[in-house]
Amino acid sequence: MKGLLVSGLAAIGAGSGAMLTLHAGSNLDPMHAVISEYVWQSAGWLLPTSLTLFTVGALLIAEALRRAGANRWVVVLLLGWAASMFLVGAFPTDRPGVPLSLSGGIHRYAAFAAFVMMPLAGLLLARAKVRYAKALRALSMIAVGALVLVVVPYVVRMFGIPLSNDDIPAGLTQRVVVVTELGVLALAGLTMLKPSARRVPALAGKLA
Repeated sequence: MKGLLVSGLAAIGAGSGAMLTLHAGSNLDPMHAVISEYVWQSAGWLLPTSLTLFTVGALLIAEALRRAGANRWVVVLLLGWAASMFLVGAFPTDRPGVPLSLSGGIHRYAAFAAFVMMPLAGLLLARAKVRYAKALRALSMIAVGALVLVVVPYVVRMFGIPLSNDDIPAGLTQRVVVVTELGVLALAGLTMLKPSARRVPALAGKLA
């Protein structure tokens, strides 16, 4: 199981590196530009690459937790997050100013689903009092709070009130969600990386 965990964490690290490289080579303002817009940059291929690596990392960690006897809902939520991340990468968003297309719609709602599922998984793990429970709970709650800030502008626009990302720190709030959720995913793997944590029989009971 250690191989699954190490490989999963390595995939998350590689995906984060690809994401940082994409940002470093872009001229977009991260305070206002959402991550999805980076796909239209010259190094835009790094975005689906990064998301695919996150997908692989989540799948490996989910399998490790399953083998450890974790709560099946934690495993299901991680698998759902992985599937959503794959869809986000496979279906790019629309260019700015273009009406919402099928690809853009799948991209948007898959991202929302992912943003909801990871904090729930983190809170379930924290409730089981696993290692890093306090950090898991804190990151999950920050992710939930930031997600609310991400959703509010969409709700405002539904009522016909014009609000562009240039008017709000849309990029910042989205990045808070992404970073905290990657933190939750990494901690989910780290909870089981220590040999003694994988062997303690009580852990399966706490997670079940």
